[in-house]
Amino acid sequence: MDYLALYLFLAVCMVLLTGFPVAFALAGTSLAFAGMGVLLGHFDMAFLQALPNRLYGIMTNTTLLAVPLFVFMGLMLEKSKVAENLLDAMALLFGRTKAGMGISVAIVGMLLAASTGIVGATVVTMGLLALPTMLKRGYSTQYSTGIIAATGTLGQIIPPSIALVLLGDVLSSSYQQAQLNMGIFSPDNISVGDLFAGAMIPGFILVLLYIGYSIGLAMLKPESVPSLTKDDIAEIKQRRKVGPITALVPPLLLIGVVLGSILFGIATPTEASGVGAFGALVLALWQKQLTLTNLQYVTQGTLKVTAMVFMILIGAAVFSLVFRGFGGEELIVSLFEQLPGGVFSAVLVVMLVMFLLGFILDFIEITFVVVPIVAPILLMMGVDPIWLGIMIAVNLQTSFLTPPFGFALFYLRGVAPKTVLTSDIYKGVIPFVVIQLILLILMAMYPQLVTWLPNELYN
Repeated sequence: MDYLALYLFLAVCMVLLTGFPVAFALAGTSLAFAGMGVLLGHFDMAFLQALPNRLYGIMTNTTLLAVPLFVFMGLMLEKSKVAENLLDAMALLFGRTKAGMGISVAIVGMLLAASTGIVGATVVTMGLLALPTMLKRGYSTQYSTGIIAATGTLGQIIPPSIALVLLGDVLSSSYQQAQLNMGIFSPDNISVGDLFAGAMIPGFILVLLYIGYSIGLAMLKPESVPSLTKDDIAEIKQRRKVGPITALVPPLLLIGVVLGSILFGIATPTEASGVGAFGALVLALWQKQLTLTNLQYVTQGTLKVTAMVFMILIGAAVFSLVFRGFGGEELIVSLFEQLPGGVFSAVLVVMLVMFLLGFILDFIEITFVVVPIVAPILLMMGVDPIWLGIMIAVNLQTSFLTPPFGFALFYLRGVAPKTVLTSDIYKGVIPFVVIQLILLILMAMYPQLVTWLPNELYN
């Protein structure tokens, strides 16, 4: 009976590879297996009878209210020309140095990630604004596409991140499940704010590694990352009259208000997301971009993303119940218990499986399909939940970059000039995938990189 759970997981992955909508693939495949299990006498319908309670829990989950508000905030900032002003300002600061445009892209990507938390919006925006300029100035095609795609994915790990909001909700449920399994009844739980705090230092280190790689490339292959000429600088000054301070202050102020209120316990992530959405409206108004057309684009985009996320949540709830009904949880526990090396081997296997699944599945699919299966077991083995959450988040970040189905690669391919080959994009992201794996190793060796800030803030 346990192996039916494994067959269910493999069947879901196969259906997802066909391109069928994720939510319906999860729910439909699971219900088909449940029906087959009932006919064979291997499935108890009591598991599916718990589905209404699961759905009601999703509907009344206040944490998930942050999703549409952060999406609204990100899309509104995308339309308010914040990225354009920031990129010009950073180019004026760093453009005279080798790899200056690449360093500017990394810094602007970090600021956009902390402002929007939406990978697609950042990659598309930076691809439209920075890529043609970098190619025109003589930058290597592979480096240019790689740095843009990689910095675009910083929205996965740098708060406020939609991925961390969703992961926080899944980990919270997993933490409660682990406590119930161990017979512990404690009011303690994992909050999105904990994950935001835990992601701050690793996110900053990742940006420094990107910049370090750019500087190293400038030393080894200076011809591939040239500095801007005086004419280039003059052109930027003529095109944009916004100085570095004027460009930096509005987004930094918004970031400070949203993240600061969460980290210091002034507001919950949901409350802070409301403040961020309002702040994005004010910023768009100040930039004279709060038009009816832009507002329509933002609201429709928010509706589409929110509907997609919540439909996947429903499909994942069906999958989780059927998987447990087939004894999948017991199967995973027995597999982990048979691994030599204990906790280290279990975490290593989970990270490796998630990394490989990132080649073919999106982070939302992995978050809602894989994490609820393995997280309760790892937490029962004594793994720190915040450390585990950030390890998973960084690992899932690579799913946006790994060929052939990395979403960031598709976003960039859609806006890149026709002269840029798809193979150049694939080759360009490889060094940055390696950098993200280096960060994973650093966090595994030094868990304090993740746990220190949450402990300082909340203990």
